[in-house]
Order: sequence, then structure tokens, then C-alpha cells
Amino acid sequence: MKVVPPLSRSSPTVPIPYTIAGCSEHSGKYVAENIMVDAPMDQASRWSGAQQVPGAGGGAKQWMLLKLEEQSVVKSITFGKFHRKHPCNMKEFKLYVGLSPEHMIQVLHTGLKDDAIPETFAVRHVNRDGVPFPVNYVKIIPLSAHGQSFHISIWHVSIAGIVEHGYVDRIREEYDEHREAIILRRILKHLRQRRLLTPFTSILERSSLTLEHPHLTALHTALVLNGSFSAAESLLTNLSDAGLFDDYLRSRQPHAQWTRLEGIDADGDSHAPSPRGGHAMCIDPDGGFIYLFGGWDGQRSLDDFWMYNIKAGRWRLLSPSTAAEKNGPVARSCHKMCFCTKSGCIYLLGRMEDGDITGPVDEEAMRMAGENAAERPTARCSEFYRYHTRGLDAGKWDLLSFDTASSGGPPLIYDHQMAMDCDAQILYVFGGRLVDGDWENPKYSGFYSYNVRTSKWKLLQPLNATSSSSSPGAISPRYGHSMVLDTASHTLLIFAGQRDDKYLSDMYAYDIESNTVSELFCNFSAAGGPDSCFTQRAVVDVGLREVYVFCGLTRAQQSSALTVLRSDTPNWVYRYEDASRPGKWTQILPLPVPTTAFPPTSASTSASTHRENIVPLPRYAHQVVYDDRTRTVFMHGGNSGEARREHRESASESRDQRGGSDSRDERRAGEREGSGGDQSDSGDEAGENEGRSERQRQKKTSHETRLDDFWSMMLVRARPEEVIRQGKYLIRRQQFREMCEIQPSAPVQALRFLQTEVSAVVNHDDAEEAGVFRALLEHLLSPVPAPGPQNDDTMGYSEDRAPPKKRSRSSTPEEVWTSTPGEPWTSASSEAWTSSLEDDEDDMVVLPPESMGRKRAHAVLSMGPDPLELELADGGGGGNGAKGKGKGKGQEVSAERFKQRTEVFESLLDFVGEGAKEPRGSLLDMVDVEEEL
Repeated sequence: MKVVPPLSRSSPTVPIPYTIAGCSEHSGKYVAENIMVDAPMDQASRWSGAQQVPGAGGGAKQWMLLKLEEQSVVKSITFGKFHRKHPCNMKEFKLYVGLSPEHMIQVLHTGLKDDAIPETFAVRHVNRDGVPFPVNYVKIIPLSAHGQSFHISIWHVSIAGIVEHGYVDRIREEYDEHREAIILRRILKHLRQRRLLTPFTSILERSSLTLEHPHLTALHTALVLNGSFSAAESLLTNLSDAGLFDDYLRSRQPHAQWTRLEGIDADGDSHAPSPRGGHAMCIDPDGGFIYLFGGWDGQRSLDDFWMYNIKAGRWRLLSPSTAAEKNGPVARSCHKMCFCTKSGCIYLLGRMEDGDITGPVDEEAMRMAGENAAERPTARCSEFYRYHTRGLDAGKWDLLSFDTASSGGPPLIYDHQMAMDCDAQILYVFGGRLVDGDWENPKYSGFYSYNVRTSKWKLLQPLNATSSSSSPGAISPRYGHSMVLDTASHTLLIFAGQRDDKYLSDMYAYDIESNTVSELFCNFSAAGGPDSCFTQRAVVDVGLREVYVFCGLTRAQQSSALTVLRSDTPNWVYRYEDASRPGKWTQILPLPVPTTAFPPTSASTSASTHRENIVPLPRYAHQVVYDDRTRTVFMHGGNSGEARREHRESASESRDQRGGSDSRDERRAGEREGSGGDQSDSGDEAGENEGRSERQRQKKTSHETRLDDFWSMMLVRARPEEVIRQGKYLIRRQQFREMCEIQPSAPVQALRFLQTEVSAVVNHDDAEEAGVFRALLEHLLSPVPAPGPQNDDTMGYSEDRAPPKKRSRSSTPEEVWTSTPGEPWTSASSEAWTSSLEDDEDDMVVLPPESMGRKRAHAVLSMGPDPLELELADGGGGGNGAKGKGKGKGQEVSAERFKQRTEVFESLLDFVGEGAKEPRGSLLDMVDVEEEL
């Protein structure tokens, strides 16, 4: 549970003195104490490791341990350098902090540039629960030097943070209480698992801790202590009403419900943007409007400007040609737009083509933008625009800059990404490929911010202009990637894209406040995510902490030359609890197609044709926006690759299937990468001359399909009723098991309960669940008597118990067991219910492994009833009969049965969010935690 102490904003950050507490072996006179003095001109003023490569030949890691003179909250660390480049300069390192040398945590893994400029890094000073922690020790672990086969050197280290005694003492107190709460909650879980209810209750009474939500405590009492199964089932509805299942439901694999939006006007005519790709869209969630501008239609770049009214479901043409308006942008593609909810302004930057700017220069507009009117813009100037949707200037364009590069911003780029922090009025621009006329040698842009209030650009992270990778701690250069802003944590998530001929599948988190980068995935494909991809689109739901990714061109392997536009539309959701830590990927599935929804109209009608009626075609260079209020994704246009034959034949009749290509780079996709077989669509033929004329390019790309379709998508998730059904299934399974043990002489009652009550909550369409259900018969045919008093005193089980019997089941997949409440249980092959078991050993089902346990000779812990157990159990409505009638108050529960019920209870906890239930894991696992260092 989170315990967040109040933070003092007035506590100053000051330098923190330190001493050298220890270090690995040093080289010559380069002792560790040298780093305490900042002497950049002195070549001897440094620490240098004794080994050229850390850990070489099985040797120990190189390290340096600093002891702070007083306990502090460390906020940053600064590395001073030699006055010029040096091959021994440390390149990559890790940083650990802690209260003692034996218990330290990693807070930084990054690198230094090989220059003379000191570098400062923000140090993580809060844990995953958001609780600040104090530090006594700092440990530096060098990993590599800039020069190959050189000793690693550290020239100077300074540490800064908060040392104010009152603040640090409060932080230490809150941090200790937080740790105390964590360990006590684990102890409480352990005590309850082990049936030690007296100390469990005593700790709860003497502390202010809450182990779990009260509904869960009631569920444990009803199920585990009382065995009141009917009461336990009733409590499932209470859990659902309290929202305890919500996190679990969101984590389940969702389905996409797509709806085609036609955009019919008041006269019933379709009035919408023409087919295109490489265009830009943004959304005004407050007003309910979507804005669309530009793109490539296969013949030329576009400069029409549209607005879609979400409520009315209609498009409106704001301008047929913005180039004809004052300060309006010229035709373009592969640009980006973002919307500021605070001011109602749209910001536009970038373009693909290098020959769109023609005509006279508006010198007055240049002066208003702060540019030199005497310098006429060239075709490669990076213009920066703003459009007003509200206020007195509504409908007008501002030319903020003719060339952002001249004022410290990015050069002319395309396929970059932009995100807007509306509260801070800061615009972020990352990546993109430079438009410099050299298409054979790609160059990439860096990471910039634009302050709307001051009209100033700032370079946040320079990247190499060439295609080489950036240093550790920096985001590698790319284009055609995705970037979304989590405004709650002030974190930018940047992932995928292309660098040179390589498609990427990495993900980075950029912390805006600390200006630090964390690599979340070096290959998210290996972590269960999508293939490496290019021109995919992504949007974020900050409230749900989810990113929705709509894939474009993909490659199964990053280094593969085979580019695929998959026909199964692989869209994804990325869920995270903390934006700075890796989350989980889940594929978004299409809704199941009803078998009678689209009956074939002819023998040649294929299933894929029907599928295209209910989901969009696979595509790239499309655009998506997200309305977080209605949790709806809107998608428009794009390129669906090389048209299928039937599409090409009807292209002249279909508004959403026109020939062409989206951008020069997208038009060249096939030239670089080839075809992907039956499930892929490619661009032009390989080896096409890059310098061919525009008309030649149009001819070569005429077989590609440009789209103008417009869609909305909402995710359909599992419903609470499904969780309640699964919960009842788990409870009734245990109830049936106990009926078989307690009433072995009356199998008819247990069999009827299995056929009716248990079968009624089984998903017989789920092969795994249905298989487990069929295996329940084993308890009826070979019941194991409940353990008596002689083995209640241990956590083990009698070693003289007979091994479980085996049974076989049909391997025929069509033979699915079905039942109707009150009727005999039969199979789909009309076989009657039988209690006989075949001797076939194939596909055998055995009893649960706990029934095979052995009694331990020396039990540490007695698992007999606790004196408080009968007090805590309310005794109402037992649970061993078919109707929930049973043992009555005061009957003891065997150790084995207590363990079984506890396992069922903990299985039910899988449906509950982390913040409402007991901690995960076992206290026993903490005993053998392996030392990190």
C-alpha cells in the first residue's frame, strides 16, 4: 500500500560532502581520493581502474563506494572531466544508492560523452510506491571507457541533494514506516496462510495496518474459516460492485469494435477528405472536433484542411487550399500536428517534399516571425505554423518561423513526432529524417522542446547527424516512430521506427522533470510485443495507463530485409503501472464474426471479404487520434500497400481505393525491402533509380491502394459477470471436492451437484476449463477421506495414502461434454454419463499434486485449528451440501482442507487489483534473496 509523505518544496538542494569508503584496485597513482578534487587541467587528478575491461578473465567488477558525511536525499550526481577528450574517459556506468553497503539499489544506468563538458544526471530518489528514501552510501560501477583497451578513468564526482535535518529525518521516518508496513503485511499474509490467527489478529489490533479490502476479509472468513460457499459466492458481487475487478478486466485481452464513419452531410451526400496517406490529424477533445490537413494522394501533396464534428458525424472543409491563405502552409505530407487544449491552437511542423515552396516571399510575415526579411527562404527551410480554432483569431494561421533551425530548433524534417504539454505550454519534437536532398545517406534530427510562452527552442538531447547509434543514456536516432506523453507522470514514451535499413523494436521513457532517459525494452518483440515496425501509430490513455498501437509496416526480425503489411491487422495495447518501468503488451483481437452476420452472396465470396466489411484493411502511413473522454480511437486513410486484383479492377468506382503513394520514403518501401509473400504487400520494385522523375514515380506506384475510409474503434473487454462466473466455478469445485470426501457413501448427491451446479458455471467452449471440469469426476470415483486428527498437526500428508488413480478421456476434439441443469450430463457425441473408466493411458488426468505429499518427520509448524478460529468463523450456512447446508458452527477443519480453501481464496485474488489485496509472493521467498552486488 502506498504511503506518500509530504514533500518540502522549500528544502534547498546543496552539494553533499563525502568520503571514499572503498574501491576496487586502482592503477598506479590514480587513487580514488583524486575524484574529490575538480582539476580538469591535471592529468593525474583522476581515479583509474587496474583492469582494462571490468570483470575480464573472471575478475571482480570495478567499483567505488562513497560515504556521505550525513544522511541525505540524493537528487543528482555530476561527473567532471578532463579539459579535452581522453580515451580513458568513462563511457558507461551504473549507479547504486543505499543506507548500507550491503543493501543498495540501482538508480541509474547511463553514459558520459567523450568531451570536456561536465555532465549532471538526476538520481531517482523515490521508490516504486512514490516514497522518497534517504541515502548514506553511493556506489559507482564503471562498465566501459571510450577508448578500446584503455583503463577506465573518473576525473571528478560531486553529489547534490537535500541535507536539511528536519526534512531528511521526516523522510527517514516515513521510509522506515513504509518498509515496516511492507514487511508486516507480508507477515500477516504468512500467518493467515499458516493458520496462526491469534498472532495475526494481535498484529492487526496493535497496528494501523490494513491487509486488504474489507470485502476480501469477509470472503476469507466465509470461504476458508466457515466453508460457507453460498455466502462466498454472494460476496463476489460485492467485490465487483466495489470495483475490485476493474484492473483485472482491463488487463485481459481486449477486442476491437470498429465502426465505419461515412461523414454524410445534411443533404445525404458524402462530403469527406479524398484518399491519402502521410497526412496529419489532431483532436480537440473539449470541443469534439478532429482536424485533418494535407497528405499525399498518389499524384501530389495536398493542402486542404478539414474538420470533423464527432457529435454530428460530419466533415467540414475549412480550406480547399491553405497555401492561398495569409500565412497558411503550402501542400505537404509526412508532417505532424498537435492540439493545445488550453489555447485551442494547432501547431504544425515538417514536410516531406523539398520542392513545395514557390512564389513570392511575404516579407511582413517574415518580420512578424522574427526572421531576416532579406534572407529569402530556400526549399529546405523548416516552417513552423500555428492555427487558431478559438477566440478573435479563430480561423487564422500564424507563421511562427520560416526556418526553425535558424532559431535553435530542428531543421526541415519528416516522419518525426510531436507531443504537447498543454499545462506547461511546452511542445516536444523528437527524431525524424532530415530533408537535405541526400536520399542515399540518411541523417536524423535530435530531441527539442519549444516554449510557447517564450517562443524559444531548446535542444534537449543532440543525436548524431549520421545513422550511427547514440551513446548510452540517449535515444537512438530514428524516423517513422511513435511518441506519446503521459501527462500524469510527465514522461514521454518513444518507441519503434526505422534507422537506415533497420526496423526498431525498442522503447524509451524520457522523464521531463529530470531530463533523463530509461530504456524500457531493447526488443519488445521478445517481451511479447509486436514485431519491429515503421509508420505505426500510437495514442495514450493516461487515466488507464495504456498505449494503443496500430501497426504499419513490420518485420519479424529487426535485421530482416523482408517488410510485411500483415493481413491480420496486428494492433496492440501496452499497459504500464509506472511509465518509467517496463509494462506488458497484449494484442488487440477483432471481435468474433457471427456465423450468420454476413452470409455468402455467391460461391466465390470469401471469408476475408466479409472481414473487410467489419474491420479496416491493413495499412500504413495512416493517422489516428484518441478521445479519452469516450475512450474512442479515430483512424483515417493511409496506404494499404499493393492493391489486390479485385480492388484494382474496381478502383475507379471506389472512393477509398485510389492509386499512388504517401511519401517518397513510403513510396520507396518496396524498393528497399521487397515483398512479404501471401500475407504481405510491398511497394515499388527493388533497385529503382532514386533520381527518377516524379512522373516515373507515379507510374511505378500506381498499383498501390490509397484509402479515404474513416473509422472509430472502442475496446470491448471482459465483463464483471465473467469474473463472477469464474469465481463461482472455483468455489463450487472446492465444494464438490469436499462433498466427495465427507459423503463418500452418497455419491448420487455429489454427482447431481456436479451435473447441475458446477456445470452451470463452466465455460464448455474453453477446452482447458472443460478438461478440468471433466477431471473433477476423479474425486467422486476415487474419493480420498479427509485427514483425521492424526495428521492435522503438520503441513504434510500421510505417506501411506494410495496414489491417485488415472483416467483417460477421448482425444477426439469434437467430443465436448455438455449439460443442462437438471438433465443428465452427456457429451456432444451423445454418449451417456458413465462412472466407468477406460484403461487407456492416453491423455491421462491425475489428482492434484497435494494429494501425493508425504508426511514430514519433523514438522516445524502445527497446522491444527487456532484457538481464535472458531471465534472468527460466524458458523452461518456451512458449505458441504449440494445446497450449501453443512457442518454447523464449531466443527473443526482439517489441515489439508484449510490449505485447499486457502488456495481457492488466493486463486480468487488473481481477479483483484494489487492495491486492494494482500501482497503477492511468499515471505519464504525473501529468505533466499540473492545479493545483487
